Amino acid sequence: MVEIRTEHYRAAASKALGDAHLQAALKNLQNRLGKGALAAYQQLPEGPGLRLTAHAIRQRDLDRLDLLLEALAAKIGRRGGQVHFAADADAANRMVIEIARQHKVKLAVKGKSMLSEEIGLNQHLQTAGIEAVETDLGEYIVQLAGDHPSHIIAPAIHFSRDQVGRLFEKKLGCAYTDDPPTLTRIARNALREKFLAADMGISGCNLACAETGHITTVSNEGNIRMATTLPRVHVALMGMERITDRLMDHDIMLRLLARGAAAQNMAGYVSYIGGPRQPGQADGPQEFHLIILDNGRSRILADPQFREILYCIRCGGCLNVCPVYAKIGGHAYGYPYCGPIGAVVTPLLVGINRAADLCLGESLCGACHDVCPVAIDHPRMLLALRAKLGQGDPAWGVRPRHPTERLLYQLWSRVIRNRRLYDGLLVAAAAGQRLFLPHAGGMIRRLPPPMAGWTRQRDLKPLAAERFSRRWQRMRKD
Repeated sequence: MVEIRTEHYRAAASKALGDAHLQAALKNLQNRLGKGALAAYQQLPEGPGLRLTAHAIRQRDLDRLDLLLEALAAKIGRRGGQVHFAADADAANRMVIEIARQHKVKLAVKGKSMLSEEIGLNQHLQTAGIEAVETDLGEYIVQLAGDHPSHIIAPAIHFSRDQVGRLFEKKLGCAYTDDPPTLTRIARNALREKFLAADMGISGCNLACAETGHITTVSNEGNIRMATTLPRVHVALMGMERITDRLMDHDIMLRLLARGAAAQNMAGYVSYIGGPRQPGQADGPQEFHLIILDNGRSRILADPQFREILYCIRCGGCLNVCPVYAKIGGHAYGYPYCGPIGAVVTPLLVGINRAADLCLGESLCGACHDVCPVAIDHPRMLLALRAKLGQGDPAWGVRPRHPTERLLYQLWSRVIRNRRLYDGLLVAAAAGQRLFLPHAGGMIRRLPPPMAGWTRQRDLKPLAAERFSRRWQRMRKD
């Protein structure tokens, strides 16, 4: 199982704030891709309203998900492919390893797959004595460093080219260089040997189509195409929600995916895969296996508050505009999914109490909603998660995070519904702030616990000498 480090969110975020290289890299990424995606939606022939169409398509398709998955499996089966349904991460890992052992696999090459990160596949393959090599350049860098990806589409954004040069010098035995084209050639040469020697290729699935019975993989490097056509066995991992009904709907999602991810009209390499190599075809695997994973998605699907998060097509666009992600990067989230998508889906997958800081750490500014290619309302679901942390929820196994805080808000609710009590407390607070709270430059420097956190990084304006209600009455009288 993948290591879950969500409890370290605050410490990891504080560390990231002091990383000057990370701050510069994230700022550059957001300036290029975040703004570019918003501009790309405007240039769509249908206009930016296509995002709302996509939202409706995802809603409709998830309403009949069981039928679509059944149709997809039947059509792939007719072409000689094998479809497996995995209830959880352990089941999916077992399936991959069993397939590998049946074919005496020693080396597997992997295309980029967030789902393989979610289930910790690389660790399980290593334990089984199978070498697994990431072939996406960013993922390859991260794997050589023994690190974790920090972005959905730019996993090595936290590395400088100097760090990559030192890493390649140490791990690949080449002369040091920090020239990006040279580093790319070094990686290409090392990976080409792996492609040619691999017994198995492993990929993710960006989208699937029930009407045609195929899955689609998308990349800009061509590595996924090589990983899925050169080895004799191809295993694809697919989250059960990543499916469309009709090919025309699939086309809409694919165009929006490219724009949301990288402000492109279309990715460099798009592959439609519906089974093993057919008679007369020049390349492709001898066997094709599709593993469709649940791993908590059925529970999310059954909850009307959160099923919208399953509309996500994993473009990473929300990361490219999120002001919180722009400061703390992906490692702080402690799970493969980071940024606004991670702040919603991670608590639902690993436990809302366990990942509480993720949903509490977002700003609710709404930029993620504005840029999402399928118009997912992340802020609404973040508020719903916070409500569960405040009130508790037995259905999700949530304990109230701060029972004292809940009591204070109940008291505050009573106070603001009693005009005399409210006015009296305002008078007392105005007098007390002058006597007991430290001031500087006309601002309050520190509040007492449990409100001390508000003034740890900021000063607050004191209560006005004259209440607004009193001032309003005076103005009306005058």
